[in-house]
Formats: sequence, C-alpha cells, structure tokens
Amino acid sequence: MWIVMACPYSLSKPGGVQEQTINLARSMRRLGHVVTVVAPHDAYQPGTFLTDVDGEICSGYTITGALSPCLPSFGGDGTLCIGPSTGVRSNGSVAPLALCPGTVWRVLQSLRRRSPDVIHLHEPLAPVFNYGFLISASAPMVGTFHRSGRSAWHRALMPAATWATRKLAARCAVSAAAAHLVSGNDVDIVFNGIEVERFTDATPWPTEKPTVMFLARHERRKGLELLLRAFANTPDPAVLWIAGDGPETARLKKMFPPSPNRQWLGVLSKSEVAQRLRGAHVLCAPSLFGESFGVVLLEAMAAGCSIVASALDGYRMATQGHAQLFPVGDQQAMTNALTIALNEARRGTLKRSDELARASTYAEGLSFTRLAERYESVYERVCVPRSCGPTGCRSRHVGHLPGSATVGGLART
Repeated sequence: MWIVMACPYSLSKPGGVQEQTINLARSMRRLGHVVTVVAPHDAYQPGTFLTDVDGEICSGYTITGALSPCLPSFGGDGTLCIGPSTGVRSNGSVAPLALCPGTVWRVLQSLRRRSPDVIHLHEPLAPVFNYGFLISASAPMVGTFHRSGRSAWHRALMPAATWATRKLAARCAVSAAAAHLVSGNDVDIVFNGIEVERFTDATPWPTEKPTVMFLARHERRKGLELLLRAFANTPDPAVLWIAGDGPETARLKKMFPPSPNRQWLGVLSKSEVAQRLRGAHVLCAPSLFGESFGVVLLEAMAAGCSIVASALDGYRMATQGHAQLFPVGDQQAMTNALTIALNEARRGTLKRSDELARASTYAEGLSFTRLAERYESVYERVCVPRSCGPTGCRSRHVGHLPGSATVGGLART
C-alpha cells in the first residue's frame, strides 16, 4: 500500500506531532508499506524529495540524501519537503506551520499524476497545508487529531473545520481530550506510540541521590516554574535535572540558579534523553494546560521512572493509573507527591519495584509497532479496493477499530 502521510509542522523543529509522524512512517515501512511523508522543513527548498534517517529528535530532525528537486511525481519511501515554516502562536506555544498556499498547490499537482492508496493527515485542522488535501485530494483520507483545547484560530476556523472533518473517511484522536475538537463525529481513540527499546535498553546515567527529571520545552504551560518552587520544599538529599530550553529558560535560570541539587542540562541528544530517564527515579510533568496525551510519561515509564504529573485529562488517559497525579497548578500537592516518590526511591522497596515493573509493561504495550498495526487496520478499512497494494484491503466499511465501543460519539478502547 502506498501511504502519503502529511504533517503540517516543520520536521526541522522538535515536536510531538513531528515525532509521531516520522516514527509511525518508519514502523509502517517495516510492515511492508511505502510511505511518503509530506511536511515543511526549514533547511531545504520546496519540492525536494529526501530519504530520511534516524536523527536527534530533541535537537531537530536530521534528514539527508536528496534524490532530486521539484519532482513531477513522487511515490517512494522518504520525505517531500514543501518549504519553510512560519511560527504561529497557538495553545501556549509556537507552532512551525506551512502557511504558503503555493506549497499546497505543488503537492496536489503531484497527487493528480499518481494517487496514493491512503492519505493520512496529522492535525487536519492546522492551517493551511492540510486544507489543500481536504479540498482537492481524491484518495481516501484518515485524520489524526493530536492537540487538545481550542485556540483562537481553531475558533475562527470552526465552520471550515466542521466541513473538513466530514471529508475524512476515518477520524482518529490520540485521546478523548483531543477528540473534543471533533465532537459530534465518530472518532477512533488510538494512542501515541513510543520507541520502547530506546528506553528499556539504554545505559542508566549515574546518580548519587534520588533524582527528579523535567523534560519539556521551557514555556509557561509546561509548569516548570511551579516545579522549581515545589522541588525547593522537598527534603534532601535529592537532585532535579532540568532538560530542554525555551522562552522562559533565562528568567527561570536566574531565579533558580544552578546548584549541586538543581542541574540545568540544556537540550539533550536523543541517546542522552534515554540514559537520563533510565538513571532518574522520578519524571515530573507539571503542565498547566494543553496536553492531549503525554508521550514523555510513557517513555519515562518504559525507562523505569516513577511518574508525578498534573491531573490533566490527557495525562490521566496516558498513564492509566500508573502515576501520582496532583491537582493542576497546586504547588503544595506537587511537593507532597514528589516527597512521597523520592522517599520511595530512597527506600527502594519491593512494592515500588513491582509497581514500576507493571508501569513499564504497560508502556511497552504502546510501541510504534503496535500503533502501526492499529493504523494499518484503519487504512485497510477505508482503502478503495481497486487501488490497494500487496497487503490488500478487506473492506470499504468505515467503522470502529476492533475492540472499541462507541460512547457519546467517541470510539473508546
């Protein structure tokens, strides 16, 4: 089967949707499918077709091996770059979106010459790139909704969004929180995948004290300032690792300067992220809003960390009871939860070991391989039989994933 996978966010910037798109594409290829990723990239000219390789996700995707620019048609494994992105403020962050209508036109011209079996739109409502597919593409389309919460541009585009979701042969969301953006339609609740072996097989980073790790962009919605204040009230000995950077780094680093117990790590390589998570005892995710799932929580669980996180719906769904959740924005509750987790780490009790093993087993069940198998069944369900590839298509019926049930318009698994 030939699958075109469209991502509206620049692959040269780190981000959850970009990571899910790239790794899902790789996993689909391992299942025997041909996958062309179409996305903006700030380092290449529009129309350049590239083969992609494993890159350092935390510092931006590495994509190499240009085949030929401005292809009249495409259909191989790799990435079609549609030009640079523009930063747009959204959901408490800055989204690197492809906003030039000309890029949409170029892609659609190629699609008219050779139609894929399925087009998979990640974040279908993000302006403006995916709207070109929704308007003109003739192949069946699957849409995955990643984000939660409605931004100003979501509200402005609601009439268009209502029309757009009707164009999708199948609608998927990474959580119930993300599915609210398409309320009133049947939505398959899937999940976000993780690279399990990267975390289970990593060599733990050496630690001398119970260690808490923060791994996210330094912006207000991620709650780093709240964590820094809460950690200051936890009992010694303990260490806080602060990974990443962002618009709040300089201010917060001045307020809470580096010390033996508070280490600012900066942006980490992909391999060091895995090693740090394997070495840490606790992963703290204190986000205030805008989290539809929480991949980093699953990665930390696979690495063997205890989880302390704010009680957002997306985090609750992602962890399924394998985390200490505290009320959003409650500094004292976070301090209490961290204290409990650090005390358990100091004791190293058998109960804690059993709980961590169960959490790790749960996280391992959410691998990209499993996610690819789920999407494969969705693709086969909506695929037009005459255009299917070697894997075949069993049905044109658009229904729910096996084992799911519809509750209030949502397909829950």
